[in-house]
Amino acid sequence: MYARGNTVEAEAAPEGRPAEREGEFMEERAQSLFSVEDRVAPLGIIALEGAEELGEKIDAHLVRWARTAGMDVDTFRLKCSCPRFGSGDAKGIIEETVRGYDLYIVVDVGNYSPTYPYFGMENHMSPDDHFQNLKRIIQAASGKAHRLNVIMPVLYGGRQHRRNYRESLDCAFALQELQRMGVENVVTFDAHDPRVQNAVPLMGFDNLRPSYQVLKKMLKSFPDMVIDRDEFMVISPDEGALDRNMFYASVMGVEMGMFYKRRDYSRVVDGRNPIVAHEYLGSDVKGKDVFVADDIISSGESMLDIAYNVKKRGAKRFFCFATFAIFAKGLETFDKAYQAGVLDGVFGTNLTYRTEELKNRPWFYEVDVSKYISYYVSALNHDISTSQLIDPHAKMVALLEKRREEYKKSQHEQLKFQ
Repeated sequence: MYARGNTVEAEAAPEGRPAEREGEFMEERAQSLFSVEDRVAPLGIIALEGAEELGEKIDAHLVRWARTAGMDVDTFRLKCSCPRFGSGDAKGIIEETVRGYDLYIVVDVGNYSPTYPYFGMENHMSPDDHFQNLKRIIQAASGKAHRLNVIMPVLYGGRQHRRNYRESLDCAFALQELQRMGVENVVTFDAHDPRVQNAVPLMGFDNLRPSYQVLKKMLKSFPDMVIDRDEFMVISPDEGALDRNMFYASVMGVEMGMFYKRRDYSRVVDGRNPIVAHEYLGSDVKGKDVFVADDIISSGESMLDIAYNVKKRGAKRFFCFATFAIFAKGLETFDKAYQAGVLDGVFGTNLTYRTEELKNRPWFYEVDVSKYISYYVSALNHDISTSQLIDPHAKMVALLEKRREEYKKSQHEQLKFQ
């Protein structure tokens, strides 16, 4: 059986397989899955409006593996639409048969670029609109599909994961609603608080983190980056991000510091107590590259505060990663930080909508996570343990070892010519 309710992150490498062959092993294993007939049911991918790009990339990997295994298939994608009436009401339509399918519905609730007409106005789709469309397509497939799975990288309502006084519990209620509708598995990324899965203990809930993909992109983008205790340091932006940053620091074998947010609890601004200052706890950052990982960059104010802070403390370069880099208040402040030499690189995934302006920024580096999702889909579709297929810890160790060997070799070559 496949893993349920876990953050698939730091699993041990299976014994007897060299870490440096992890990438090849995953590719071979994914291909071999399609050569056997033990799948749960025929595979179907539905990408809702706003998630077409990610859906196409997932499908491309799956089709390539299937063809290598000898399957005659052009696509696993199934067509759907959610047209609207003049009144603004909508309906979900699946335009191909889904009877007996193991169905994976991909939705990006954070994509605000799709629009629809409403009484002469052009409305941008909100997370609520995307979630309603998801439920419409689930209704259209109910009673026909063999199994319903939802790939929701941005967890709907994820930032409203707990209740203070008279507040709603959007995320927990949404998960319960999906469970009641017959969804068996939800796959998400870097949930703001993974404990929200406690609301649906009988439904599969997998919270993934693209740690390996980020490290690979970072090392490729900055060939001069040296990962050791003298040259590199990981810093958590707050106590809520300690877990993910501890993982990076542990795998990299470097020191870790953290900031904590000092808030003004006498005031409430935009539904929360405003941050007064970021206080640093940790060892000296002077002369080191600093890396900060978080789940989301929304306004970006906190991340930039940290960047300016560590630069004042003498940090060599500042890099940050957010699974969802949405920049809700625009890019201007990050442009200024980059031009001032405060910011050296921001890494973000393709799991949610990115504007063309963001993609073209010299300080932004996009991390493609589609292949990671494809591995996961193939594992679930064949009802096998995800831990046998996805092992970021072993791959990260292998990647770091390779980089360190290359660095030693280059240093040796330099000494020869001196």
